Amino acid sequence: MGLLSNRVERSEIRPGDHIYTWRAVYAYSHHGIYVGGSKVVHFTRKKEIESSDSSDSTSSLISEAPSECQTFPDCGFQLPNSGVVLTCLDCFLRNGSLYCFEYGVPSAVFLAKLRGGTCTIAESDPPEVVVHRAMHLLQNGFGNYDMFDKNCEDFALYCKTGLLPVDEPGIGTSGQASSAFGVPLAALLSTPFKLLAAGPIGMATVTAGMYCAGRYITDIGVRKDVAKVEVEKLSSHPGFRLVEDEGSVNQRLEKPKTLLPMKRKRER
Repeated sequence: MGLLSNRVERSEIRPGDHIYTWRAVYAYSHHGIYVGGSKVVHFTRKKEIESSDSSDSTSSLISEAPSECQTFPDCGFQLPNSGVVLTCLDCFLRNGSLYCFEYGVPSAVFLAKLRGGTCTIAESDPPEVVVHRAMHLLQNGFGNYDMFDKNCEDFALYCKTGLLPVDEPGIGTSGQASSAFGVPLAALLSTPFKLLAAGPIGMATVTAGMYCAGRYITDIGVRKDVAKVEVEKLSSHPGFRLVEDEGSVNQRLEKPKTLLPMKRKRER
C-alpha cells in the first residue's frame, strides 16, 4: 500500500483486516471486516422489504444488501432488525477494486492522504479480537445505521480498535463523515484568513490547511473523548445509541439463530 492508494490483491488480505471498496464512481466507500474464508462482515441499513420503486437513486446509494449469491448459499446472512450482514467477498466488492484500511499511520502520512476514510492514527487490536467483535455483532447487532453518526466505517473502526465516543456524539468516528463536514467547514472557517491571502493559490492553500487540520483532530487516534468498550457490554455504553423497537425486543427474547458455515456450492 502506498501514499496515494491502499489497493491490494485478494491474496494479500488476512482475517481481521479492515477492507473497503469504492462505490458510485469514487463518491463514497463501503467498509467491512474480512473474517476469512472469502467472508466479510459489514454494516448497512436494517433488512427491509424491497419497495416497488427500485430505481430510487438514494435507496441504491445506502443499500448494501446483496442479491442472491450464486457462489455461497449463506451469503447475505442477516438477523431481522439488524444492519450487520455476512456476505462473500465477491458480493461485498460488487466488481469493484479491493482496498485495505491502514492503522497506526504516522501523522505526516495521515495528513498527506487526499481522502478521508482510508487510514487512521489509531492502532489496531490483534486479528482474533477483531474477528470476535465482528462475529459477535453479527449475532447481536450494532444499533441503528446513520450516515454520519454510525455508518459502515464506524462499525469497522470499532471492530478494529474497540474505541467509541464516551458521550453521545454529534458525528461518529468515520473519516468519510469527517471529510463530508470538513470541506464546507474548512471553506467557512478559512474565510477570514482568505482575506489576508494573496491570490487564488493562497486562498486554496488556506482552505486545504483547514481541511487537513479538521480531519486530523476528528481522527479516532487523536480524539480524547473515546474509550475502549468491550463488545459484550456495548449496548450499555452511554455513548452508544442502541434504539430498540418492540419487534427488536421480541426478536431478542426468542431463541437465537445459529449461523451456518458458509460452504461453496458444488459445481455440476
